[in-house]
Amino acid sequence: MEKTRLVITGMGAVTPVGIGVNNYWRALTTGVCGVGHITRFDASALPVQIAAELKGFDPMDFMPKTLARTMDPFMQYAFAAAGEALQDSGLSIEPESDRIGIVMGTAMDGVTTVASTQASFDEGHRVGPRFVPMTIGNIAAAQIAIAHGIHGPSLTLNTACSAGGDAAMTAAMLLCTGEAEAVLAVGGESILCPIVVAGLSQAKALSRRNDDPAGACRPFDAERDGFVIGEGGGALVIETEAHALARGATIYAELAGYANTSDAHHVTAPCPDGAGAAACMRRALARAGMQPADIGYINAHGTSTPAGDKAETLAIRSVFGGRETAPPVSATKSATGHLMGAGGLTEAIACILAIRDGILPPTLNLHTPDPDCDLDYVPNVARATAIDAAMSNSLGFGGQNSSLIVRRYR
Repeated sequence: MEKTRLVITGMGAVTPVGIGVNNYWRALTTGVCGVGHITRFDASALPVQIAAELKGFDPMDFMPKTLARTMDPFMQYAFAAAGEALQDSGLSIEPESDRIGIVMGTAMDGVTTVASTQASFDEGHRVGPRFVPMTIGNIAAAQIAIAHGIHGPSLTLNTACSAGGDAAMTAAMLLCTGEAEAVLAVGGESILCPIVVAGLSQAKALSRRNDDPAGACRPFDAERDGFVIGEGGGALVIETEAHALARGATIYAELAGYANTSDAHHVTAPCPDGAGAAACMRRALARAGMQPADIGYINAHGTSTPAGDKAETLAIRSVFGGRETAPPVSATKSATGHLMGAGGLTEAIACILAIRDGILPPTLNLHTPDPDCDLDYVPNVARATAIDAAMSNSLGFGGQNSSLIVRRYR
């Protein structure tokens, strides 16, 4: 049976360094950092006072005011990214609305609405009728479907920080089983509220460089001390090759490989030797019919946690070998912060554009070598390098591992 080829025809990005794919990519390749002091609420009493917030995002630029009022920020960001991806793809939905699907990825759903509503309720205020639909993860996909008339499969994944990558994988599975001809894979996240920041601080997961926000996220650096919360949305339109060619679509890249595995090790800590992540990368390569040497660039999960970056380095070394044989690796979370459920998709977009433009985005703030992290991490400055294939890794709490492979379409 002939393998179904899958292609990417649309992209959308809402990130702390730029709203819209072009702005996002320009910022990544020029070394812009989106981390600053928290302005969304008063964080002065918290041990962590920094985050990568969205800047200049006005929901009314992407939706009616009445609709914006019914959506948690994570939904708004996903909605905006989805709209850009659909417009970019040129996909005409109405003639085949039941053959087009949506897969949504998010880690913590509408947690900011839950937190703010609880605080208001404790002060004696009433809970509004929109509370429940603003907090349920699948309503983001529902709002997108309603707005664009999409009647095909609709699924929402809650696989922590691998949810965006898993959304693309699930989209691929729907396409390969004939459940749809085109699928919108979308992710959205906004967890910036005092209770989440306090909880992650107590877990010692976050960087505490409050006096140096722009230098706080430093993946693979010896002085890294935790991740930085980010927020945003990402989206890809993925189609069968036959469907894309039949409608004359512009094809950005082929989605060649994808995989998901579980560490089955710990609810928050990665497997120390990176075995689960390594298995995921190997599965993605096998699905793509590729060898490790075929990969020209890896966009790492690279969150800037001491244990996580070391484990991912070991995983990459296990699959690709040491610095002499492994491809260049970079962690764009150093610029955007950790977009959680949206990260797998925005980082896959970075891989697609690296192939298109022959530019590898850098790992910012990498100044002090760590003997445990000894690969080529494209430190601090983007690099001009022609590549034909790239891998994006997303690793999450619970031992979730996701790997995507995109390659030049021929």
